[in-house]
Amino acid sequence: MPRLFTAIEIPDEIRDELYRLRMPLPGARWIKPESYHITLRFAGDIANSEAREFVANLANIEIDGFELRLSGLGVFGGDNPHAIWAGIEPQPQLDDLARAHEKAARNAGLQPETRVFKPHVTLARLKHSNVEAVARFLTRYGGYRSEPFFVTRTLLMSSRPSVGGGPYGVEDRFPVRGMEFLSEDGEASW
Repeated sequence: MPRLFTAIEIPDEIRDELYRLRMPLPGARWIKPESYHITLRFAGDIANSEAREFVANLANIEIDGFELRLSGLGVFGGDNPHAIWAGIEPQPQLDDLARAHEKAARNAGLQPETRVFKPHVTLARLKHSNVEAVARFLTRYGGYRSEPFFVTRTLLMSSRPSVGGGPYGVEDRFPVRGMEFLSEDGEASW
């Protein structure tokens, strides 16, 4: 069974904006734009029976659509940075959605998530990067803020065991309430 996780996809125009923030940075392995996402719940390598129950639980989540906006850049790792990320403006509906995915996972028999939910989009993985160079990048682009976008669905995604950053596949899609009228690209389709 592949490694599974649930996520929110990032619209193409925002992916393009994030891609344009790249700059030469020693030790950085930039994530491909098609792999940008906001992880809601990491499930990991789970048995097929747990995966089926997890999918059934995800399909029963009822939550209204809502808007998100990316805001600010940061790093994980402090003085030993290991990832650059784009943050998400606080949004109660996003927290509710993450809790619903956590409940779906627990009800499928998965262990509780021990990490605090910190929504973000990973832009680069860092290895032996110079702290000052990373600080210069954050000084230059840290004020990044996207246009708001609608969360129209969540995804069940898979990844191959690796050092992170993809490639990812979409295993299933779960629309959110009230967003059925939006097309794949988030535009109204009447």
